[in-house]
Amino acid sequence: MDDRTDRPDPDALLRQTEKLTGTRQRGHLKIFLGAAPGVGKTFEMLTVAHQMARDGSDVVVGLVETHDRPETAALLEGLESVPRRAVPYRGQTLWEMDLDAILARHPRIVLVDELAHTNVPGSRHPKRWMDVEELLEAGIDVLSTVNIQHLESLNDVVASITHVRVRETVPDIVLNRADEIELIDLTPTDLLQRMRDGKIYAPQTAGRAVLHYFSPGNLTALRELALRQTAQQVDAQLVDHMKANAIAGPWAAGERIMVCLTLQDRDASLLRYAKRLADRFHAPWIVLHVETNRDIGNDARAGMAARMHLAQSMGAETVTIPGQDVATDALAYARTHNVTQIIAGRPTPLPWLDWVFPWAWRSTTGQLIQSDGQIPIHVVRAASDDEAELGAARPRAKRSIGPFLSGSGIIAMALGVAMALRQGLAVNNVSLVFLTGILWVAVAHGLWPSLWASVLAMLCFNFFFLPPLYTFTIVAPDNVVALVFFFATSVIASHLGARVRSQAVVARHRAEITEALYQFSRKLAGIVTMDELLWTTCHQIATMLDMNAVILLPGGDALHVTASYTPGEALGPSDLAAATWAWRHDRTAGRDSDNLPGARRLFVPLRTGHGPVAVIGLDADRSGPLLDPEQQRLLDALGDQAAVAIERITLAEDLDRARLHAETEKLRGALLTSISHDLRTPLASILGAASSLDSYDALLSAGDRHDLIATIRDEAERLNRFVANLLDMTRLEAGGLAPRKEQVDLGEVVGSALARAARMLVRHTVTLQIDRDLPLLLLDDVLLEQALFNLLDNAAKYTPPGTRIEIDVARVDGRLHICLRDEGPGLPVQDPDRVFSKFARLHAADRSRPGTGLGLAIARGFIEAMGGTIGAGNRHDRSGAEFMISFSLTEEKAP
Repeated sequence: MDDRTDRPDPDALLRQTEKLTGTRQRGHLKIFLGAAPGVGKTFEMLTVAHQMARDGSDVVVGLVETHDRPETAALLEGLESVPRRAVPYRGQTLWEMDLDAILARHPRIVLVDELAHTNVPGSRHPKRWMDVEELLEAGIDVLSTVNIQHLESLNDVVASITHVRVRETVPDIVLNRADEIELIDLTPTDLLQRMRDGKIYAPQTAGRAVLHYFSPGNLTALRELALRQTAQQVDAQLVDHMKANAIAGPWAAGERIMVCLTLQDRDASLLRYAKRLADRFHAPWIVLHVETNRDIGNDARAGMAARMHLAQSMGAETVTIPGQDVATDALAYARTHNVTQIIAGRPTPLPWLDWVFPWAWRSTTGQLIQSDGQIPIHVVRAASDDEAELGAARPRAKRSIGPFLSGSGIIAMALGVAMALRQGLAVNNVSLVFLTGILWVAVAHGLWPSLWASVLAMLCFNFFFLPPLYTFTIVAPDNVVALVFFFATSVIASHLGARVRSQAVVARHRAEITEALYQFSRKLAGIVTMDELLWTTCHQIATMLDMNAVILLPGGDALHVTASYTPGEALGPSDLAAATWAWRHDRTAGRDSDNLPGARRLFVPLRTGHGPVAVIGLDADRSGPLLDPEQQRLLDALGDQAAVAIERITLAEDLDRARLHAETEKLRGALLTSISHDLRTPLASILGAASSLDSYDALLSAGDRHDLIATIRDEAERLNRFVANLLDMTRLEAGGLAPRKEQVDLGEVVGSALARAARMLVRHTVTLQIDRDLPLLLLDDVLLEQALFNLLDNAAKYTPPGTRIEIDVARVDGRLHICLRDEGPGLPVQDPDRVFSKFARLHAADRSRPGTGLGLAIARGFIEAMGGTIGAGNRHDRSGAEFMISFSLTEEKAP
């Protein structure tokens, strides 16, 4: 591979080109960053907006908070403002930014103040920065403001400095995506002077603020944080510029940071520290969670999902892998992914176990520290108030007394067996009976019941088998050693048995999921209709995730519920709005998401490489998050398979429509060719004969007049046959042909067909042979006569004059056969049945014979409509074609 670094980075070059040419679709975001309230962020933003307006830019005010500051309010004059929307909330009216009005207005630049603001519950997005993201996606440039204390990764740092926890935060990824960050700086002395002058808060509020938040030390620390954050942004822009222009730099692709996130890490300080460390080293960082089979509740799963979501918002790559031992699997992942530093939380529960019983208990952090030492480990202590911040207790495994009682019973059984064998076995051998019971408990019920069984076994072994018997006193030193080693062996056996059980449980669970996914993929492979596919997908997702599911597909300008696990499921207005938003933006919306969280359901778009193909809605009658990480991965796997299947069926339907359109166009062209050639000929003959009679009537003899009249009649009859064939084929194609069956004498029908075709057969010899005593059949005599007439017409056209046409009507093996043979050139040997296709004659080289090419196709349609069959082939005795019509005598004969 070519590892040259003296050429521009394609991504950086593309970003630079988009900025220079203005071709990118996403809007431009400029953030005015301040260290504290009152430094003049909004004032500076409005000043820049006035300058842009004077330069001819389309600038509007989406939302600006003046906080009753006269200087700021004065700058709003002269700028167009989009009216705010009124939102009722808990008996009062609140005023929020009207996002839809701004999108409808679609200005070039919009001003949106206070990026970290939390919207009123029920809004489309819970946070204002999400509104800004939608404006940027619409191609609108945004000017916004934010203070450094609202940055998510610095939240706990600011809290430790000011002793005030800021609840409204902005993910770091928002600032990382900003095109420009302008630092609005003010020295602590000047800021405090503005505070005393009443330019920031009212006098009574300003006094309290100076004593607490706005102390000189706090302001200096916040100012340093703001300067550092701006410097990181400037450095990132410089690096991007160097990459785009292939400027050699001193940086190295060295550091890669990983956070080992466990269930005991209930706070966000670990993630914030990792974010700050990654920014300091300009390194990517990963948040890893090793999922084991420990029995945890829904609260713990919800907490883990929330922390993973927080890590994503701060720009981390989140990874969840299945495993048995957290430390071992985390180290293996770190080594295979070139991680250079690992961050882990300080263990808080039962820390004394690490040094009292190091052989029985080691925390995940302890195991990481005691590893081979090739990767540095950062141990981070949880913030003191993080438990209150998260509002959740530590996860505690719900333990039932049943396994412990079962373990006690197994040890009692082992005691009984040992008592029965004590006369013939040594004491050391009797202990093996208890070890067998302990392994049984470990495999059946896990670690803690097996440890309980170990304690019971040790006591039983001491009480019943070590002298003096039936006391817990031990006299002989060798018995003390035997008891200690017995207990140690039992504990080790408990751990090994529990690990085997844990691995078996995880393997069984993974195998069940894998088998379910395999069976689902097999079902999808055999489905050919969209309705069956959607219902199968709904049923599979609802069954595996234990929740209700609906699938929506686009139809016209809206989405419609096309399948649901619960029949008759209907969506409310909020759910339909969330589903539509998810479809249009190809992002998750609704419950537990950042977009329209007030909806009852969670809507996830099903997408392929070509974009979204459907939207699935999920709902469950339980509180808390709908999906934990494992369910999210399972939904992604099911959704990807379903999306591919939906696209496959959609493409197949499009292909069928295209093929049908092509066939229609082909038939249309053939029909037009037939009409232009075969219908024009009799019309021309009729017009020519009629004009001759009109112009030269006095000059014509009686014979000439008779010939011209005969020509008009013959050609009119021929034209009538062509039109009748077209009408008959239309009836067959529309499925509107209903035979009127009645008792029919085949001799009369054949005779009537021969009489109609007499003019066409005048130059041929026709022989007719009909068996005697043929029964009457229930047939439609009109359709049968027309079918025979078409066969005779075809024979007259394609056989030379003077040849013979034979018609045989006979009973053969319980069926009645009508066979028509001619002495013409015959049919194609490869595919004789092709003559029954519509417009088949158009493929022939001889285009001189008149006809539309529909006669034989109509004959087959009429015969099959009456329950008969018709076939074609070549004669064996001589040259010529043979057509065979067959009807069943057992089913069709008259009673």
